[in-house]
Amino acid sequence: MSPIKFTIEKKLAKSLGRAGRLETPHGVIETPAFVPVGTKATVKALTPKQLEEIGAEVVLSNTYHLYLEPGDELVKEAGGLNKFMNWSRPSMTDSGGFQVFSLGAAYGKNISKIVKGDSPLLLEESREIRDHLTLVDIDHDGVMFKSNIDGSTHYFTPEKSIDVQHNIGADIIFAFDECTSPAEPVGYQKEALDRTHRWARRSLSHHLNDAENAQNQSIFGIIQGGRHEDLRKESAKTIGNMDFDGFGIGGSFAKEDMNMAVEWVNSVLPEDRPRHLLGIGEPEDLFGAIENGCDLFDCVAPTRIARNGSLYTKHGKINILNAQFVKDFTPPDSGCQCYTCQNYTRAYLAHLFRAKEILANTLASIHNLYFIINLVKNIRLSILDENFHQFKENFLKQFIQLRE
Repeated sequence: MSPIKFTIEKKLAKSLGRAGRLETPHGVIETPAFVPVGTKATVKALTPKQLEEIGAEVVLSNTYHLYLEPGDELVKEAGGLNKFMNWSRPSMTDSGGFQVFSLGAAYGKNISKIVKGDSPLLLEESREIRDHLTLVDIDHDGVMFKSNIDGSTHYFTPEKSIDVQHNIGADIIFAFDECTSPAEPVGYQKEALDRTHRWARRSLSHHLNDAENAQNQSIFGIIQGGRHEDLRKESAKTIGNMDFDGFGIGGSFAKEDMNMAVEWVNSVLPEDRPRHLLGIGEPEDLFGAIENGCDLFDCVAPTRIARNGSLYTKHGKINILNAQFVKDFTPPDSGCQCYTCQNYTRAYLAHLFRAKEILANTLASIHNLYFIINLVKNIRLSILDENFHQFKENFLKQFIQLRE
């Protein structure tokens, strides 16, 4: 029996979108929901108490990085991820599959989860991309990682990934997969997809054979397939027919492809299980993902851009380091109810960033996470209130103003 329970409360008319409830051993997640990323058992610059005050319902940590530091055995000895980081609400861990991409095809190229249509990544340079210096070596059974910390090597198989995630002890874990670059040719995408499907079966079998962990942790299978409709739908059908508790939608997307690829997948996946879009969290992207049937989203963007001085506002993003904000004594985003906006001005944040004070990272991260988390909460309410399309139109109409 699955340790989670997913209930759909309201469906969005004429689309795949829905609002629901996901019950886990550490509490309920009201979906759709944004999942802050705490890569190494910490959301950078924030305490768990601050996360709770922001409204976070769940956090996601990184299997590969926790395996390296401080070690999954130590996390287990500490009582598991929740106790180790003093987080009382639901938790998730990814499988390490994204590091196949980030330390492989994307390594050293400053490439993120979403790439623009004119990015060199989308050119047919797949051989060059695969042949440049990487920190991964993929074979039939798994992936050899070379640590970017000390150069040591670590071989991850599906079973290894699951064992590490069992030790970390999150409520929701993911099957090991190969996250590919969208620039890879279709032949390579097919090979990688076959690997992902084989590794999914092995991950699921290994998880279910451990009765104690299977009773306390749920497992999601990951859909891949690059930019190809036939491969995406094949993956959704194959993974959807396995006995996973939910599903992740993986891969690095071209921005213009994402909504279409998500719709391909979610039109095939079983409706009665939750769907997590891995690594997506920009405001514009969330609406399309929710409308096309996704329930959960994780992304490092809100805190990463916060540490660089970029803040979300209802009219778009601002860079607080710009000269215009040095004497701006208004809140970062007027009307925002977060701790930062209720207590500090743009001028003060501009000063903190210019002075390179650590508090700058905390206050900016509080605001950006509050903005995204509560945007998704309001999208959820708009589904329940049957005014999603009006809410979407009004939000995006305001949000793009700073680009014009």
